Amino acid sequence: MLVDTQPATYQHVPASPEVRDQWVNSRLIGVLMDHVGPSLMATALSVPLLVYLMAGQVPTWALAVWAVLMAAMLVYRYRLMGVYRVRYDSQDGPQRETFVERYRWTWTVSALLWGGPVLLSYQEAPLVTQFICGLVVLGHALLTLISFSAYLPVFRLYACMLVLSVAAGLAWHTVQLLHKPDALQTGLVLLALLLVFWGLMVIAGRRLHEVHRSSFELQFSNQELIDSLTLQTRASLRAVATKNRFLASAAHDLRQPVHALSLYADWLATEPEMARDIAPRILQSTRAINELFDSLFDLTRIDAGNYKVRLQHVDVRKLFADLSLQFEPVAQGKSLRLRTYAQPCTIWSDPVVLRRILGNLLSNALRHTHKGGVLLGLRRREGMLVFEVWDSGVGIAREHQQAIFQEFFRVSQHQGTEDSLGLGLTIVSKLSSLMGYRLALNSVANRGSVFRVMLPAFTQQPPKEDAPAQAAGAT
Repeated sequence: MLVDTQPATYQHVPASPEVRDQWVNSRLIGVLMDHVGPSLMATALSVPLLVYLMAGQVPTWALAVWAVLMAAMLVYRYRLMGVYRVRYDSQDGPQRETFVERYRWTWTVSALLWGGPVLLSYQEAPLVTQFICGLVVLGHALLTLISFSAYLPVFRLYACMLVLSVAAGLAWHTVQLLHKPDALQTGLVLLALLLVFWGLMVIAGRRLHEVHRSSFELQFSNQELIDSLTLQTRASLRAVATKNRFLASAAHDLRQPVHALSLYADWLATEPEMARDIAPRILQSTRAINELFDSLFDLTRIDAGNYKVRLQHVDVRKLFADLSLQFEPVAQGKSLRLRTYAQPCTIWSDPVVLRRILGNLLSNALRHTHKGGVLLGLRRREGMLVFEVWDSGVGIAREHQQAIFQEFFRVSQHQGTEDSLGLGLTIVSKLSSLMGYRLALNSVANRGSVFRVMLPAFTQQPPKEDAPAQAAGAT
């Protein structure tokens, strides 16, 4: 099993412009559909009034056709409102835009039908009826400005179709009355005023739309800021909790060897003749304190970005020999067998960092192995160089295989095996990330573990015969 040891980052990624526009358009469509209801209510109240006014003054069949079409469209649009509330009102995203695009024709037909009163009454009904019909149509246009301007595509379509239908009615009767100069002049003036009204309505609609859009864009930005602050707050709380755990664990681990050192010093003061027996214990306690401080300093430098990497050619066999010389006494002290295996190979790396990584893995393996042995090897796999540390120790249960790379984490059933600071694998993980290496773990509880450090192909270098000359050239 490959275990990802990269630290989790909690950074809020700003939404793309496409996501922002999609969210804003969805909200604008929501405002549009919220205003459709009042618009339909106004239509339902206006149509009977217009039918009553024009009855007996315009052709009955034409008035009946217009009234039936208006009623049918009114019922159909009320039904669409119900469909929207059930299926799309609770959704954000392209579903709302798809709904509007599918039923955009209903706005077109409704706007064209609203030109009917002008087509029926102009130059046909008494002047008072014409005036009232024109006033009602004008009021409906202003209501459209308020109701539909939130979503600009629908507003532009509706406004253009409404003005076009009214202009068509005016033009139709004006052409029929070309023999009357006064009627022609009146028709042209009304058409000119209609065009001016249309231009003003489009400008006002665009400005109202910009107000709506700016409001939702600000709401979107505020929500992004809230999300970002929430994530940062959570990250800060996690950092505080980690710091508290870090300090508590460090104090606990530091207290033990310091307390032991104090006891040994008192013992030595009272019984100087026991110096030969006490001195190794003092050295062991001192070594534990130095190990803790070295680990803490390493973590601090890595986290602060002050850990400097110095790349050079590294002879793997020589590195393995040095590690074997360092850890062989530890293995012999526990009656374990420590083996290394590597073909002649030179890599491009930082020898100090690489030695620290492999040394911590070996130390961890020896600490938790009681019988059998530990193997340090190097193999090539799919264009990569892979360092492997095998052990026959206690192993790591699956539920702990991610957490072992955290600071001061120690598996509860392993804490009694050896003195363990819980920082070795954390440093391995951080140094591997620093060098761009991949770290993997395979382990079975009570059967052993294998840690793998995978180096990219570009770190491989052909072996050279003259190692001293190579090292001199690297420096």
